[in-house]
Amino acid sequence: MEQLKHECGVAMIRLLKPLDYYEKKYGTSRYGLNKLYLMMEKQHNRGQEGAGIACVNLDAPIGQEYMFRERAEGKDAITKVFSSPLPQGGGWEGASIFMGHLRYSTTGKSGLQFVHPFLRRNNWRAKNLCLCGNFNMTNIDEVFHFLTAQGQSPRILGDSYITLELMGHRLDREVERLFVEAKEKELEGTDITDYIDNHVEMANVLKTTMNHYDGGYVMCGMTGTGEMFSVRDPWGIRPAFYYRDDEIIALASERPVLQTTFDLQVEDIHELQPGQALIVHKNGDWKLEQILGGGGQFKYSACSFERIYFSRGSDCDIYQERKRLGEQLAPAIMQAIDGDVDHTVFSYIPNTAEVAFYGMTDGFRQQGYDVHTEKVVWKDIKLRTFITDNSERNDLAAHVYDISYGSLKPYEENLVIIDDSIVRGTTLRESIFKILDRLHPKKIVMVSSSPQIRYPDYYGIDMSSLEELCAFRAAIALIRERSMEQLIADTYKACKERPLETNHVRQIYEPFTVEEINRKMVEMLCPEGMQAPIEMVYQSIEGLHYACPNHPGDWYFTGHYPTPGGTRLVNQAFINFVETCHPVNL
Repeated sequence: MEQLKHECGVAMIRLLKPLDYYEKKYGTSRYGLNKLYLMMEKQHNRGQEGAGIACVNLDAPIGQEYMFRERAEGKDAITKVFSSPLPQGGGWEGASIFMGHLRYSTTGKSGLQFVHPFLRRNNWRAKNLCLCGNFNMTNIDEVFHFLTAQGQSPRILGDSYITLELMGHRLDREVERLFVEAKEKELEGTDITDYIDNHVEMANVLKTTMNHYDGGYVMCGMTGTGEMFSVRDPWGIRPAFYYRDDEIIALASERPVLQTTFDLQVEDIHELQPGQALIVHKNGDWKLEQILGGGGQFKYSACSFERIYFSRGSDCDIYQERKRLGEQLAPAIMQAIDGDVDHTVFSYIPNTAEVAFYGMTDGFRQQGYDVHTEKVVWKDIKLRTFITDNSERNDLAAHVYDISYGSLKPYEENLVIIDDSIVRGTTLRESIFKILDRLHPKKIVMVSSSPQIRYPDYYGIDMSSLEELCAFRAAIALIRERSMEQLIADTYKACKERPLETNHVRQIYEPFTVEEINRKMVEMLCPEGMQAPIEMVYQSIEGLHYACPNHPGDWYFTGHYPTPGGTRLVNQAFINFVETCHPVNL
């Protein structure tokens, strides 16, 4: 309901046959470009701030462009990019390597210059580099200092530009290594160039680039000579899937994208493993290579929020996982309604909670109950907030949702309504609770298919400050009520003195039960004049891992960050909160 802005999405295609093969078989010279468009549209959920595409034409003659890029901003950026006057003939239609990106920024920077892909030019084809990715790096300052210590002067302090410069620097070194090899073989002139172009080893470049980073990422790229690659972070935080046959190699952020685009079965598609790179050579040969990890030094931490919310629910495994998330909430909901299923209406917040809703009702039916379901809440098209006055803007925002009048018996029936997550609570307070109260339910039970979100994410999801999170605000309110401010001071001191030791913010929650924080959140989020009593039911940590057994990354809920950078940043977030909002005496 409080729509988190999504992570980025990536798409890559390498054509393995001559271009006339696709024109004869599929009737178009734009086969690769058309498939890229479909892959990007099927991932529109992952980024609505901007989009970009790039390609390499391996057959472009010397003196003509061979690496092309097009970018646009806005929610209709995909349409803008593909409807622009793309270069014809030797340009996009002559390309055999395609890369696309959907962007949502988590760093606060916006503008066309920050839209992927990023391009690094050079007069040597092998040194041209184009990058895009789904990533957020937590130690970009360290990488920046590493580059500047070598004498480089990056133009922008941002993870995308810094990564482009660092990888470009390592690509330069790889080309120079091959130049020395070619000279030792007594090659001259363009024979040296041909030797370099045919022997670039991207694994060398990736191993000497990605070992500098802390964060979650799927990094994709291609060079001017036709090397294509994608590498996943060694913790497996961000996802990537690939497919190969004798016509194409394709990669995307989500599995159903490949299934739909190329009409595949689930078993046809493979997941890129943590720390692994998919590398395609200019001649079409491909390999999987372990770039980082592989020896157990990185804890597997695939993001559970991908399963709860971000990834498309059309994935066969995610669909079942979301149903299980809803199903196992039935006992807690039963307790909240005092077992009175006969006088309870069950519903959901559209649209991403729908599958969990099916699971929730299945959970009751498995216990022999015939539940009464209704579509109580409707999400209208987003209202344009062209009015500048804050109070009027808030009034408009409160009407994004509407209700089905007459969907329950006033004062007689409870209303159970499930959402996939409750992050900030703003929409509940400003809109949802107010409009639900118009139905006059006997009681509202607000259900979250995810556990309480207690900690920010630093790997690509838009929740980066503690004070945004309603669970954190509730814990701080309880601390103040019970005159426990010394806990804030002690936590602040620990964060300042030992920022990498552990996540010290976890001790803020230790004195309180989940139920106590739930009750405080209800008190804080309940609008003035609300008549119906409210109770919150959250998923348990155990329930999360039962439902999503192969995605153990749960730092949003438990505070157990998989990387040192995440731990450092959450401690810094608490320092920022105290120094900005809650000064303490040490």
